[in-house]
Amino acid sequence: MELFTSLSEASKPFMEKISDVFQSDPTFAVYFTTAARWIFVILAVFILFKSIRSLLEAKNTPETWAFLALPDGSHVPLTHWENVIGRAKSADVVVDILTVSRNHGTLCRDEDGNWRYNDLGSKGGSMINEKHVYRSTPVKAGDTISLAGVNCVLVPASLQEKMEDLGRRKKRSRKFPPWTLLLSLTIFQILLCLQLIVAEGGELPITVPLSFAGLTVLMWAFCTFLKVMRSTNFEMEVIAFFLCTLNLAITATAAPNEVSKQLITIILGVVLFFCLCIYLRDLSRTLLIRRILVAASVLLLLINLAFGTLTYGAANWVSIGGFSFQPSEFVKIAFIFIGSATLDELYEKKNLGLFMLFSLFCLGCLAVMGDFGTAAIFFVTYLVISFLRSGEFSKLILTAGGAFAAGLMVLRFRPYIAERFATWGHAWQYADTGGFQQTRTMSAGASGGLVGYGSGDGWLHNVFASDTDLVFGILCEEWGLIIAILAVLAIITLGVFAVRSIMGGRSTFYTIAACGATSLFIFQTMLNVFGAVDIFPLTGVTFPFVSNGGSSMLVSWGLLAFLKAADTRQGASIAVRKIEDEEEIEGGTL
Repeated sequence: MELFTSLSEASKPFMEKISDVFQSDPTFAVYFTTAARWIFVILAVFILFKSIRSLLEAKNTPETWAFLALPDGSHVPLTHWENVIGRAKSADVVVDILTVSRNHGTLCRDEDGNWRYNDLGSKGGSMINEKHVYRSTPVKAGDTISLAGVNCVLVPASLQEKMEDLGRRKKRSRKFPPWTLLLSLTIFQILLCLQLIVAEGGELPITVPLSFAGLTVLMWAFCTFLKVMRSTNFEMEVIAFFLCTLNLAITATAAPNEVSKQLITIILGVVLFFCLCIYLRDLSRTLLIRRILVAASVLLLLINLAFGTLTYGAANWVSIGGFSFQPSEFVKIAFIFIGSATLDELYEKKNLGLFMLFSLFCLGCLAVMGDFGTAAIFFVTYLVISFLRSGEFSKLILTAGGAFAAGLMVLRFRPYIAERFATWGHAWQYADTGGFQQTRTMSAGASGGLVGYGSGDGWLHNVFASDTDLVFGILCEEWGLIIAILAVLAIITLGVFAVRSIMGGRSTFYTIAACGATSLFIFQTMLNVFGAVDIFPLTGVTFPFVSNGGSSMLVSWGLLAFLKAADTRQGASIAVRKIEDEEEIEGGTL
């Protein structure tokens, strides 16, 4: 704190001189703002377009861990740690013989290279080396797995095949150095600080430019550190840092005294991101922590129920010693962990038991709190995860039907929720009552045009929750429609990348976690954006990375770690151990 105070005092004279320059010549200030608005758009398009294009072109080449020799003489590569064997076209290993069940069994690998086979209640049964098996059973190289009389043999990958596989993955993994984009983002941040000085003049707290300077140092230091750790692809980090820049800009406009707090949460978020990436390297640890996370989440939600502060109809905030946070935000990370920890439980009838009970508890607590926006996000994420784990649409339809019935009960006993639905789609008819926020947001957003008024030059920041629930309106008003749409596309791109990672994912855990995290990101963004413009009811949820709020920022970085762990491009992710050469392969890494 003493260092920060010293920097503040030292920076004041410099900032006052800059302010005096713009104030002494108003015409120059107008010209600067006009030019800066277009430069911002150009830089944003360059930064995000290049990052988005690289992610969309990314090829998550699957790794070959072994082969399954089929009766016809073919060798099917096992490219996942959990492989479904059956007659269904969706199976990882398709055995198109009528006696084989659609999902006959799973062949699963652990991090030490050991394999286990598990029968999925098949009609014809399974045998290993002519012995019937009914539960998870070890399988060694050369063992015969009989699927209703259809004999298959587990064949290990040779050293040459492993080296060829590694070479193929290296060849298809395009490096994405961040330096040009970081330089562009640094210029963006410098111009942004000058724009805020033009807009606010001498009223701009010195903590604002210092916070931007801190963010600049953070992103350069972090990417340099990852580069030293031999990481090669930084698309996700660049996107996140760009959105964090918008976050600080919006906070500086709507709540300038909170900018330094937001910088601290960004720093903590980056630390959480790094720690989770390192933790996710060891998949076996996810099973050990699952029950701990269940207990911690239950405790957090119970604390929220007992000590939550009622704010605008929802008791989802807890204040301790002047520090406020949302427990439900942190439960999101645990929710992904718990829901994705399948491993050899994949496709078993009872594999969703714990997750279903946990989800029901979370939804019940959120309903009691009145936080139905977050409850909807949890529910959608639950549907995505449960489908990926079970593959059954029928159960999802029944679950959705039950949720609809529960929603009708909520409307019956929570009349203020019904009032929100009454104004939904009719905001202009209730412009001074229930539709006050949406109508102001739409008016401000429309007035911004393609390039916006400039950071700090709008008026929507005077409306309550403009920097949280209505943040899309500020983006459109001050930054323009182009940058606002790019911010949304950046979140969608993460979702597309997660879905594409399914084909190349080494483990079901990583792919389900990535899809669960991005479903949470995308649906949360949809609720925030569409709620602000009256397409959806206003639910009071944040825009990931962009909305003001410490809990939301921390969790956004934490969820990003799950996407990073699903990136199997060679050298792309610190969450994946790198296999560099023949010696490591011979040492048993694969």
